[in-house]
Amino acid sequence: MLFMSVLLFQVFDATNTTRERRNIIMKFADQNGYKVFFVESVCEDPKVIAENIVQVKLGSPDYTDRNTEEAIQDFMKRIKCYESSYQPLDENLDRELSYIKIMDVGQRYLVNRVLDHIQSRIVYYLMNIHITPRSIYLCRHGESDLNVRGRIGGDSGLSHRGKEFAHSLGRFIQDQNIKDLKVWTSQMKRTIQTAESLGVPYEQWKALNEIDAGVCEEMMYEEIQEHYPQEFALRDQDKYRYRYPKGESYEDLVQRLEPVIMELERQENVLVICHQAVMRCLLAYFLDKSADELPYLKCPLHTVLKLTPVAYGCKVESIYLNVEAVNTHRDKPKNVNISRLPEEALLTVPAHY
Repeated sequence: MLFMSVLLFQVFDATNTTRERRNIIMKFADQNGYKVFFVESVCEDPKVIAENIVQVKLGSPDYTDRNTEEAIQDFMKRIKCYESSYQPLDENLDRELSYIKIMDVGQRYLVNRVLDHIQSRIVYYLMNIHITPRSIYLCRHGESDLNVRGRIGGDSGLSHRGKEFAHSLGRFIQDQNIKDLKVWTSQMKRTIQTAESLGVPYEQWKALNEIDAGVCEEMMYEEIQEHYPQEFALRDQDKYRYRYPKGESYEDLVQRLEPVIMELERQENVLVICHQAVMRCLLAYFLDKSADELPYLKCPLHTVLKLTPVAYGCKVESIYLNVEAVNTHRDKPKNVNISRLPEEALLTVPAHY
């Protein structure tokens, strides 16, 4: 039997968590204005426990010099020790606590005293994730006509090379022989045209549409610098929180993508054909990147990222499908002052026609 209790502000080791200790935690929280929400996972399924040991525990430093069978036996002994000292949450004795109890990795749940929005979101998240082995494939649409011309946003169709990539993507997905693959696109022309070449059903999500650049839609960076130099500099200063006039910020986009992310957690194998800013947000979520890192993650055209969630992280494979495309990635310039010269502002703008 495996147990684990987690607090919002601190994690406590399952080997010594008792009812008495939880009372000490609650007293400390009350005195310091903290709210406490316990998450307890109880697993009695021998098969799940064995798989967990093999997938998670065997890679730890404790077992680097042990063979698999020895390691499994040793950790089973540890579990017995946990059982002797751990006191699980009790429906009656702990009825005043706020918690969610997860039985056998999502087979059953017990939720008690959810008091606020944050706690309800935690419950929603935990009831939607699963541990089934699966892969998430992320890629951008094929190169578009506006990409070639160095213009951001818009709703143009694919270039000749973009159409070539779409066919290559179809062959790649077919070769992968993925069981029950779902394909998601945005509602924009370039992702739909890319998905059409796969020859399989796909689902359109408005939430997957590219970040709205507002008054800067379909402009080149050079034009934004010319007409809105102050806005251009402000975005370089804080790209995550900067909102285009009459448009969106990356922070807005993250909020918009929350239902997509929750559904990705629920699903098994999914191919998401999306856009640069959208792909950055999804990638940042699965790779646990910060708000400062997110807007500068490299998501090149004509490249598929295969994400495979593993214990304590996510394995990433980058597959370039050997179809050339323009570079749309712009690094943050060193000089982000509003008074900078135009050539300094445009120093990191990628080449285009």
